[in-house]
Amino acid sequence: QVQLVESGGRSVQAGGSLTLSCAASGGTVNRNYMGWYRQAPGKEREFVAAINWNGGSTAYAGSVEGRFTISRYNAKNTVSLTMNNLEPEDTAVYYCAAGPSPYYGDFYRDHTRYVYWGQGTQVTVSS
Repeated sequence: QVQLVESGGRSVQAGGSLTLSCAASGGTVNRNYMGWYRQAPGKEREFVAAINWNGGSTAYAGSVEGRFTISRYNAKNTVSLTMNNLEPEDTAVYYCAAGPSPYYGDFYRDHTRYVYWGQGTQVTVSS
């Protein structure tokens, strides 16, 4: 059973940067597409970014395009989300998710297509 653990969340000021990490254990995620989602208080969970199994294809929500970068390091069984020029609207709990394995196609934005989820890490951006 794959377990995902996110880290790196903290409080920052607007305009700052953060890198979130997601470490997988209990199995490899090297053949899974991976995604980051976030959920702000009182709001529904929303898609942030996704990456296919070998890192050759990525996608971003329009609100983070150009500011966030998703990367994966299959040798270390990890995925990261680098966030630049953070805005107060980015405040949320950020979740890492993995799709089923093996899957050598693209990825999905639909959260129901993801099988494994982390517990989340809090990111707070103050103005």
